[in-house]
Amino acid sequence: MTTVVKAPGESAAERSGGGGRPDGGGRARSEGTVLNVFSHGFLAVWAVLIVLPLVWLALGSFKTDSQIGASALSWPTNWHFDAFGRAWDKGIGGYFGHTLVVLAFSVPLTMLLGSMAAYVLARYPFPGNRVVYYFFVSGAMFPVFLALVPLFFMVKRLDMLNTYQGLILVYVAYSMPFTVFFMHSFFRTLPTAVHEAAVIDGASDTRIFFQVMLPMAKPGLISVGIFNVLGQWNQYILPSVLMQPQSGSDPERYMLTQGLIQLQYQMGYETDLPVLFAGVTIAMIPMLVVYLSFQRQIQAGLTSATLK
Repeated sequence: MTTVVKAPGESAAERSGGGGRPDGGGRARSEGTVLNVFSHGFLAVWAVLIVLPLVWLALGSFKTDSQIGASALSWPTNWHFDAFGRAWDKGIGGYFGHTLVVLAFSVPLTMLLGSMAAYVLARYPFPGNRVVYYFFVSGAMFPVFLALVPLFFMVKRLDMLNTYQGLILVYVAYSMPFTVFFMHSFFRTLPTAVHEAAVIDGASDTRIFFQVMLPMAKPGLISVGIFNVLGQWNQYILPSVLMQPQSGSDPERYMLTQGLIQLQYQMGYETDLPVLFAGVTIAMIPMLVVYLSFQRQIQAGLTSATLK
C-alpha cells in the first residue's frame, strides 16, 4: 500500500500536474492540432498555386499548337523536343548569354561592396554611422519606377546605354540596399572575441575582414547572394529602359526577360506557343536549379543570426 504525502496547501489538481486546470494540457494540444492543420493546408494550397503554372509551362513546351488549343492541361500525347531548338535559334541562346555576362560581374561586385559597407557600419562606430545605415535602408523602400527617368539620363550622360558595364553598375546600385541591410544584421551577430583576438595578433583591418570575418559570414553571404541572383536574373524594367539599341548600327544586347517579349513579337500573327513555353522554361530552369541546390544554405543563413 502506497501512502501519498500531501504538502501543505497542495491541492489534488496541483498534484496531478494540471496546476488547478486539469484540462489545460488537452486544450493546448487541441489548439496546436488546429493550428498545424491550418498552416499545412495553407502551405499545400500555396504549393499548388506555385507548382501548377510551372508544370503547365513545362508540359506546354512538349506539345503542339493544336494540343495546347485543345486542352491546355492535358498530358502530351507525343513528346516533341524541337520547340527548345527553335526557341534557342530564334534568339534565346543569345539573350541567355547576355544575362550570364551581366550577372557574372554584377553579383560578385554587389556581394563584395555590400559586405564591406555592412561590415564597417556594423563593427566600426563613427559619427553619422546610423545616418549612413538608414540611407542604405531607405534605398530598399524607394520604388525603382520613380528613378527611371533620372537614371536613364544619368546613364546616357555617361555614354553607357545599351552596354554591359552600364547595366552592371545599375544592378549593383539596385541590389546594394538589401545586401547592406541583410549583411549588417549578420555581422552584428558574429562573436566580438574573434575580432579582438585578430587585432591583438596585429592583423590589419583588411586582413581581419577578408580572412576572419568574411569566412565566418559564409551562410549569410550564400543566402543574400542567391537572392541577388534571383532578383537580377528576373529583372525586367531596368534592362527594358537601359538596354535598347541607340542607332541602327548598335547591336541588340537584350537580357533574357526582354528576349522573351521579343520572342512573342517575332511570332506576329503566327501562333507558335510551344516555342514561347520553351523559352520561358529555359529561363526558369537555371533559377530552379540554383534555389534547389542551395536551399539548405539559404535556410541556414536566414536562421543562423537568430540562433547565435
